[in-house]
Formats: sequence, structure tokens, C-alpha cells
Amino acid sequence: MAEAAGFDVDAPTLNRFVMANTRDHELVILLNALATSCKLITSAVQRAGVASLYGLAGEVNSTGDDQKKLDVMSNDMMINALINSGVCSVLVSEENEEPIIVPKEKSGKFCVAFDPLDGSSNIDCNVSVGTIFSVYERKAGSDGSVEDLLRDGSECICAGYCVYSSAVELVFTFQGGKVHGFCLDSTIGEFVHTRPNMQFPEDGGKKIFSCNEGNVNYWDKPIQDAVVEFKKGPKPYAARYVGSMVADIHRTLLYGGIYMYPADNKSPKGKLRCLYEGIPMALITEQAGGIASTGMFEGKIQRVLNLVPDAIHCKCPILMGGKRDIQIVYDQYKKAGIETPEL
Repeated sequence: MAEAAGFDVDAPTLNRFVMANTRDHELVILLNALATSCKLITSAVQRAGVASLYGLAGEVNSTGDDQKKLDVMSNDMMINALINSGVCSVLVSEENEEPIIVPKEKSGKFCVAFDPLDGSSNIDCNVSVGTIFSVYERKAGSDGSVEDLLRDGSECICAGYCVYSSAVELVFTFQGGKVHGFCLDSTIGEFVHTRPNMQFPEDGGKKIFSCNEGNVNYWDKPIQDAVVEFKKGPKPYAARYVGSMVADIHRTLLYGGIYMYPADNKSPKGKLRCLYEGIPMALITEQAGGIASTGMFEGKIQRVLNLVPDAIHCKCPILMGGKRDIQIVYDQYKKAGIETPEL
């Protein structure tokens, strides 16, 4: 890598990476629109205090959550960037109850589902938040409809997230490819390739379990027993739970361990949205060498990427991590006499 006086004169930018690896000009435009959205959201998040962007907007989103001012702003930023990219036909956002059909004169081949500001309940106390997205191609013969998005994870062509914290990192993968990380270099205003081929640690990494133990009384017994197992022994697992999915998954991917948001008696279908949280994070997890399971869901243990969403805002439970720690959970299901996939 050529450098002069501390400057990289050959910066491996996001656009260059996508073009070199896909030769798809429309995909380059799409990722550029997503990256632009993330830069705009970065600016809003970083200026939230001085610009009085904390607090509620006085509305609720598609799933009944109170909307923060930054939720609404981030959503508008993403919608505007994607509609005007000229390569999208259908958009689904957590913040909009109905899908957004792009006008025909601006329509393209991609369908994008996204959570513009995941973890925004934490924004007022300055905790890490993020953006999550999944991308599908419009079906042959379709002009763009919801049906183009209601497909399982094997048809998701690209998935990613951006985490807004001490650094701003965009992590994404193409179907069948590796997982790559890009850090926003504010001096040039570009995402630069900094984490090639991100992989879960082969040995399982740090012994960390991440879940909201406040819900423990509502979980099924195998999940409860797995948490007890994590705490056993002279060197028990450490508990780490941010409450922003992007932050928790990013840490799990880099350090190892397991992230769990299982179904429970209060929410038998889980709490996380399948189309723009479960499927994209599962694709990233699996292509980084991890496992993305539903745990017990609708009578059996399933692979998240095999789920077919039946509505744009449907939910699913999630267990994500390396083989070592998912196996501990599966062992508890086996003890309970439940048929469990082999890892």
C-alpha cells in the first residue's frame, strides 16, 4: 500500500471493492447509496446532543415502538438515498407500516429491507446504535412488489450493518462470499476496507454470553439451562449485553461467544424482525463461519436462513454464535428429548 507523509494514496474504498468483486455497476450504485445513508446518519448521531435530536418524535413505528427523532430522520435519509439511486424498486423499513414502491421512472432491480436505526432506545444515553439491511433482486417478470422480498435467506444477495460508535464500521457480505468490514475515514469521507474476511474465532473465542436475562422466567427450560451452564465452573462465561443488536452481534463476530434473543412465553414468535434483522444478521454470521439458529420455534429448531417471512414485519427468535457455544444450547435441547440438528 503506497503511502506518502502519512496519507494513503491508494485507499481501498468501498466503491472500488464492490466494483472489483462484482463488476456490477448497479450494485456499486446501491452500496454507494447505502454508504451515503450511513454517513448522513453518522452525522446526525454525532450531533444529536448539540442539535437537540434526542427524545421522542411523538409517533410509533410499524411494530408499535415509540419513534425517536433520530429514528424518523434516519429513515428519511435512507428512503431518499435509495429511491434516488435509480436501482431500487421496493423498500421496506421498520419505521413504515407499508412497503414503499419506488416510482417507475426511478425504479431498478433491487429490493431493500432495512432497520435505519437499530437500538435507538439507547440513543439518549449515548450507547452504540446501528443500521441493518438486506438486499434481494426483483423476480423475473415482476415490476416490484412485496413478494419480491418475502423469500428465504438463500435468495438474499447482500446483507450488512453499520455500527455507529467510537468508529463507524460498515460490515457486509454478498451471498456465497466472505464478510468484509469497512471503517469510515472522516478525513476523506469514504468507507475504507479495514477488515478483510472476517471470521468467528476458530476456537470459539472469548467465553461471552449475551442476552437479556430479565426475560429468563419466560424462556423455555433448555435456554434457561444453557444460561446456567454458561455460568458454571471455575471460569464461567462473562455476561455482555448492550441491547443494540448491531453492537452485540459486532462484538460476538469479532470476539466470539453467543448472542441470544430466544422466543418466550410473552413473545412466542420472538422479538426481532425476520426480514431486516434476522435474515441479514444470519447471512453475515454463517458466512463468517458461525451458526444462526432460531432455537425452538414453531415446534422445531430451525436455521434462520431457511425461514420464509410471511409478512414484511414478521418476527423470529435468534441464537447466533460459534459452534462451541451453540452446541451448549443444543445439548440442553437434546437432554429435553427435542430433536436437534447436528453441528
